[in-house]
Parts: sequence; C-alpha cells; structure tokens
Amino acid sequence: MTVLQMLKPHAGLRVLVTGGASGIGLVIARAFVDAGSRVHVCDASQQAIDALLEAESQTECNAITATLADVSDKDAVERVFADADAQLGGLDVLINNAGIAGPTGGIDEIDVGEWEQTIDVNLNAQFYFARRAVPLLRGARDGGAIIALSSVAGRLGYAYRTPYSATKWAVVGLTKSLAIELGPAGIRVNAIQPGVVKGPRIQRVIEARAKQLGLSYENMEKEYLAKISLRRMTTPEEVAATALFLCSPGGSGISGQAISVCGNVEVL
Repeated sequence: MTVLQMLKPHAGLRVLVTGGASGIGLVIARAFVDAGSRVHVCDASQQAIDALLEAESQTECNAITATLADVSDKDAVERVFADADAQLGGLDVLINNAGIAGPTGGIDEIDVGEWEQTIDVNLNAQFYFARRAVPLLRGARDGGAIIALSSVAGRLGYAYRTPYSATKWAVVGLTKSLAIELGPAGIRVNAIQPGVVKGPRIQRVIEARAKQLGLSYENMEKEYLAKISLRRMTTPEEVAATALFLCSPGGSGISGQAISVCGNVEVL
C-alpha cells in the first residue's frame, strides 16, 4: 500500500454518527459514504432526518439510514443500536458528534436545568454510546475507532459558556482514558476539537454572545475572527476530512489525541 493509498479509509466501514442528520455530523456522514462506508445516523430532529432521507432517496447508493433519538435518553440509545445493528450488521467506527451549545451567561445567571441538559447531551451521551459501542468495536475487521467531537473550548477557558466548555474538557478526559483502556484491543480513541465552524450554529452562538456583551453581530464576529491565527472560520469539510484520516490506514497509529481543527484559536 502506498502512502497515498493510506490516506483513504478502507471501503465497507460500518459507521454510526450521532447528531448526524445536519451540521458537522451530516458532513462527516456523507464524507464516509463518499469513501465507501455504510452509515447510520441518529438525530433529535425529525425534520432533519426527513430531509436527509429524502435526499438519500435521490441517490444511487442510498447509504445512510437514520433513527430519531434524544442521545441523552438511555432507552433511545438502545433503539439506535438496535437499528444500527439491523442496518449495518456490526460496527467499525463510532463518531460521538451530538452536542448542544448550552446557555450563554454568567455563572450566577445560568439556569440549573440548562446546566444539567448540557451535561446530559454533551457528556453523558458520549458515555452511553461508547459503552454500547465497545463490545461491537471489539469485532471490527481492522480494529475499531471512536472519534469524539470535543471543541477548542475543551482546551481553552470560555467565559459565559461554562457548561459547554466544561463538557468539552470532560470529553477529552474521557477520550484519553478510553484510549488507554481500549488500546490493547486495537481500538483507537481520539477527539477532534473544532474551532469557529461556519454554519447556522456558530451564528446563533455569536448572536447570543453579542447580546450578552451589548455588541452588534458584526463586531462580535470580528472579535471572534481576530482571535484565530488564520483569521477565518473552519469549514465542516475540514473537520470531516480529519475524521476520515483518523479512520484510515494512515491514521492507524494515532490514539489518545485531542486534535484541534480550528485555524489555531488563540483565546476564547
């Protein structure tokens, strides 16, 4: 196998992507399909799933299937794995992508319920899915892989976004611990830390932060970009490309890493 060939995942990987019917998750799911994988996604939005399945019905391969699920609901997680097993017949890769932005506000202003919801979706769900996936990944053909979506907020402090940042730091701890635990079984575990990613979600985040600080959206966006060394947002495709590499032969020696795909965000 040449070095160039090592950059592409093996065809036929069976991949589960949480939060995979829109945003970064959908771009990752489609990237794996383009690489010859079969993909099952779950998502909390029926509208997003309907749009995805309608788009898939227009393709020749129709390679993405989906389950409606709240990832913080343990019973829903069981349904996801039942559906994924029926569709894929096993699992080679888990992409723990699902997450929410959580509240924006000072620590004394944050609602306890919103704090708990952020923990449930961004952290507890990653545990639920990893716990169920590992027995299946032990039977993966080329060694299984888990990729957890953390954030640049998981390596930097993030004022007024403490619930989100706390969960993303915790995801890195979970990743590094699982890499040690599962390495002897040949299962690689890594985290990707996106930065300011283009799309509707970051627009909502910037709007909330602008409101919190009394700034216009335009000025708030400029402040975000000024803190990125490359002075631009990251694209979902750049995040997806990193996920593909981590599941390729070229990434087979990488485990226990938190890899920032962010243009080098210097501070939040």
